[in-house]
Amino acid sequence: MADLGKVLTAMVTPFKADMSVNWKRAEELADFLVKNGSDGLVLHGTTGESPTLTHDEEYELYKVVKKAVSGRCKIVAGTGSNSTETTIKSTKRAEEIGVDGVMVVVPYYNKPSQEGLYQHFKAVAENTRLPIIIYNIPGRTGINMTPETTARIAGLKNIAGLKDAAGSLDQTSATRQLCPKDFTIWSGDDSLTLPMMSVGAVGIISVASHIVGKEIAQMVAAYHAGDTKKAMAIHLKLLPIFKVLFITSNPSPVKYALELIGQPVGKPRLPLVEPSAQEKDQIRKVLQDLKLV
Repeated sequence: MADLGKVLTAMVTPFKADMSVNWKRAEELADFLVKNGSDGLVLHGTTGESPTLTHDEEYELYKVVKKAVSGRCKIVAGTGSNSTETTIKSTKRAEEIGVDGVMVVVPYYNKPSQEGLYQHFKAVAENTRLPIIIYNIPGRTGINMTPETTARIAGLKNIAGLKDAAGSLDQTSATRQLCPKDFTIWSGDDSLTLPMMSVGAVGIISVASHIVGKEIAQMVAAYHAGDTKKAMAIHLKLLPIFKVLFITSNPSPVKYALELIGQPVGKPRLPLVEPSAQEKDQIRKVLQDLKLV
């Protein structure tokens, strides 16, 4: 199975003042992230505001960023939806465009059974040759994919691994125990990256790496080199930013933080809004404390 990296950034989608996609800024941001610790970029995920992007915008984003990074990092397309047919269609289009892999979220809102989850991912896997990262985030989907179901899905062809945002080290441990050794687990929560690596994750699909990508890469590398004290020191230093970037719905905080560090990406599309004045003050203070602004 293809190595998709240890530190992947779930990239925001930049917008202009009229809320159209800012393709130039997408190119520039992708270049910035590659130069600042990202092994890969996950496009059109929740952080990329996938619920409010059209399919035409989705496919153009894959093309634009793929060209901008020019093979310097892996490109993973967020092709999942709560329709299996739509997911397959988007995945096939992403494969035609030439991405390195896809990330497919557990279907949201319609709350399928565990058997339904297995059949969904099975159908997607049967319709692509690309490596697939399955994505479990019960807080947004309304359903938790169990370790047993994950292990069953891991037995399908070209299932590369799991983005685990269930928020439970016990569940991560059980998943690691039940799945094949070559099945990769990435933390889906910045603040749990180090704890999850201690029970078998390889790294993180991150939001905070927009701001502190080099430091996160150093933490992950230190842990894998056996320097757990250094990894813990970096984790504790970065914990405030891991937390503050989620004080309101993602990606509103990280978009504001990017503006503060000189990488403006515009506001989020409705129904998301900018952080409140109080939330902006909190974000700014954490960045100042870390000497990032």
